[in-house]
Amino acid sequence: MIELPLSKRYILPPLTLILISTLLMLFDAHSLMAFDRDLVPAQWWRIFTGQFMHSNWTHLLLNVVGIVFIWVLHAEHRSAKVYFFHIIFLALWTGLGIWLFCPDIGIYTGLSGLLHGVIVWGALKDIQVGMRSGILLFIGIWAKLIWEQIQGPSVEVGALIDARVAIEAHLIGAIGGLLLSLTLLGERLTHIQSK
Repeated sequence: MIELPLSKRYILPPLTLILISTLLMLFDAHSLMAFDRDLVPAQWWRIFTGQFMHSNWTHLLLNVVGIVFIWVLHAEHRSAKVYFFHIIFLALWTGLGIWLFCPDIGIYTGLSGLLHGVIVWGALKDIQVGMRSGILLFIGIWAKLIWEQIQGPSVEVGALIDARVAIEAHLIGAIGGLLLSLTLLGERLTHIQSK
């Protein structure tokens, strides 16, 4: 039987992320905070805040499912401090990546880019602590990313969220997760050298 990480220290970070995204939908902050390429030069915060906006309630629900999935798999790998550092770093990383390398993306919203980074880091942390499932998860996420890049965005999911699925953001976020994982490599090397 799966034991869920129900301790307050594991539940509060993902609940906070869900609450922030939900409140932004409720208060319809889209016009002030969504990533809009035409507005970013004068309103630079949109690079960051656009990650927490959603095109509709279905879009938010899909991202909430992703947050819960990651919580079940990897909550115990992160303190609240590390969780929020990862979210902030990956939101900036993904937003800047879209701004600099994806000129065709005019409007971007959603957590999916940064969530790909969070799950890549979690898979590598699984591997570091000796969980073989991390290998499967790591291979699976990269197989999905490669498939998306070859096949293009899902039309069906795009219809659900009333927007084009930004597969470029998924790849950018996953690369950000690899960058965050360099600290895991450093920890591993330090552990090996201390033996």
